Amino acid sequence: MDPVRSERPHEEGGVQFHVLSFEGPDDYARAGGLASRVQGLVEALAGLGHETHLWFVGDPGLAGHEVRAPLHLHRWCQWISAHHPGGVYDGELGKHADLSRSLPRFLSREVLEPHLRRGGRAVVLAEEWHTADAVLNLDRLLRAGGLRERVAIFWNANNVFGFERIDWPRLAAAARITTVSRYMKQRMRPLGVDPLVIPNGLGSDCFEPPDETAVAGLRGRIGDRTILAKMARFDPDKHWLAAVDLVAEMKRQGWSPLLLARGGVEPHREEVLGAARARGLRVVERSWTRRGADALFDAVRDSADADVVELRSHVDPSARRVLFRTADAVLANSGHEPFGLVGLEAMAAGGVACTGCSGEEYAMPGHNALVLETVDPREFLGLFSWIRMDPERERSLRRAGSAAARHYAWPQIVQRVILPRLELHDAKHFGSAMVRSRQRERAFAIAPPRLLSSAP
Repeated sequence: MDPVRSERPHEEGGVQFHVLSFEGPDDYARAGGLASRVQGLVEALAGLGHETHLWFVGDPGLAGHEVRAPLHLHRWCQWISAHHPGGVYDGELGKHADLSRSLPRFLSREVLEPHLRRGGRAVVLAEEWHTADAVLNLDRLLRAGGLRERVAIFWNANNVFGFERIDWPRLAAAARITTVSRYMKQRMRPLGVDPLVIPNGLGSDCFEPPDETAVAGLRGRIGDRTILAKMARFDPDKHWLAAVDLVAEMKRQGWSPLLLARGGVEPHREEVLGAARARGLRVVERSWTRRGADALFDAVRDSADADVVELRSHVDPSARRVLFRTADAVLANSGHEPFGLVGLEAMAAGGVACTGCSGEEYAMPGHNALVLETVDPREFLGLFSWIRMDPERERSLRRAGSAAARHYAWPQIVQRVILPRLELHDAKHFGSAMVRSRQRERAFAIAPPRLLSSAP
């Protein structure tokens, strides 16, 4: 018996939410900010009591359908992933083709149609270019079955990746297009679309207080050096070369900086590390197997003579919070940043976020973050010196950053942005269900239940 068809509906005649994404909560499916986005989103929706389904390219060794009521995890393309152990984007094009073809057919026939014919409604939230063809096929199937009017379909752009592959007129006819910031909205308008803005949010783990003992321990191991942290793909847009220039200039001026850098495997990595060495900086690489602060302790061992420590292993959420709180500044500035999730995470942890000025709409210069408009090291050093001269000013900036981040908790985004958009989209059919969601929200803490806390 099919496990989906045997499930009793969570709420007869209620609203189902279906999130379609390449990335997801499995280690196999994590590659960047998209995994954090969809995990936080489905946790918030399920925490509000909605039957929520996440369809993603998951670990081939885990169950194809896993229920953590009211959340359902559907791991797709597993037969392909079994031949591609390198993660979600290993064998990317084959997975894209399979997901586009097979997922809409199964979703419409086995899950949506029974629910809709019982009087239910559904919302589909699809992410990034990998799901655009799936949205087109799902729209076609629902129209053929006379069920399209009972499903609200949204497609979201987190970045400009894959835009050249998208048939924008067809996608706009099949779904309401959204994006994550006003900056991205302006980037997309020349394509002939006018997307709604639904910002990213933060998951519940981002608001767990960093372990203060671990913060003190990490600081004690590094001493009185100026700690800079940077976590981003090795991409020229992320201003890695500017970070290298900054460290070199700070060292020249006697700041004794230490850059803790977590990038990826992108080709730009070699250029960045080569530039650091060319500027006379000593670079060391560190890997580890432990988790949490212990991993960071391993990373900074014997680093007294290093200027840059490249973190080669995964930095789990607990370790990230400790790192962001301990750092004197988190370099989250980019030339092109659709939203800036790392900067917001740093603020949530009580860190000093240093952002650029593209999609980071949460950053208020000098109030809750340092905001850079250039790659000139002198700009950073001027702003950084301004807060270091007054410890209370720095403490105030950290407190304001933490307070601002809480407005971006996923339950807040769902309540303030997503549910009202649904009411506007279809007030007649979705209105009563959305009212029930708001009633549940009144008794709902800012951090939802950790439905995925035991995910591999």
